[in-house]
Amino acid sequence: MGVLSKAKIKIAFVGLGGVGGYYGGLVSHYAENDPDIAICFVARGEHLKAIREHGLKVSDEKQSFITRPTIATDKVEDIGKVDYIVLATKSYDLDATMQQIKPMVSPDTILLPLLNGIDNTSRLRTFFPENEVWYGCVYIITRLIRPGVILDSGNVHFMHFGHEKKVSKQLLYIEDLFLKSGIEVTRKEEPVKAIWRKFFYISTTAALTTYLNTDFRSLVWDEDKKPLYLDIMRELYALSEAEGVGLYEGIIDDMLKYGGSLPAGSTSSMNSDYLAGRRTEIETLIGVVVRLGQKHSIPTPVYSAIYHQLMQGVGKNE
Repeated sequence: MGVLSKAKIKIAFVGLGGVGGYYGGLVSHYAENDPDIAICFVARGEHLKAIREHGLKVSDEKQSFITRPTIATDKVEDIGKVDYIVLATKSYDLDATMQQIKPMVSPDTILLPLLNGIDNTSRLRTFFPENEVWYGCVYIITRLIRPGVILDSGNVHFMHFGHEKKVSKQLLYIEDLFLKSGIEVTRKEEPVKAIWRKFFYISTTAALTTYLNTDFRSLVWDEDKKPLYLDIMRELYALSEAEGVGLYEGIIDDMLKYGGSLPAGSTSSMNSDYLAGRRTEIETLIGVVVRLGQKHSIPTPVYSAIYHQLMQGVGKNE
């Protein structure tokens, strides 16, 4: 697993946490029987050590397996140039990750980010202006439960991806490979809309559950909190219109129905991370919206208040 042999297609998964480990594990498991594909894992620390020694274990409601990629390393120079890079780090690590992966990027390398947020593709395109960068997002509940072990704890694990040109042999190849690997993937001909639809939910709820230190369900059923939830969704919808995204008009009602159906007590990972003093995605889920409001001269009073309060490190209920 430490020596990279020649292959027709070389795919690197960068960030082997819950998302990258799950999807990378599925593709690696499939590719073990395909000599034309080399799967490369970029990981670090004890997780990398465990993968090298025992392989990566992936479990979901249907299966459990151990896969050994072609190479697992924390030195991308050992991998060399690749055809595709799938990025699954935290969005606040993207700047550092872009620097890290430079040795793997040739003019023909295609990048697929699976990070939370709406500006990851544009940030990657700015940093790698000669490369094709796709859009991607996932709906999944997975976690790294210990080094070398990924557990899918739900029965939802969809991936959406695409590019403005809608179809190409590369897009079709990755779609086919992911499907054969057991990934529930859909190639979107309007990928920006797909990214924004996910962002519409995670941005508004992450902001409010953290600001109010509450759960998802309370944003819908608590009459003191619901008006704020409606206001923040209206702010984001206005910005989506200004950006020409084309979200459907009933999205706010759908978000209310979904949020109101979630189990009592369930909250956002941002709220949990914020309370624990860990790094959060405040900039990529909240700050980016404030900056979009400034760009379009559209007021965002709820987002702005939450952003400035959280950046001060003081939650409303603390």
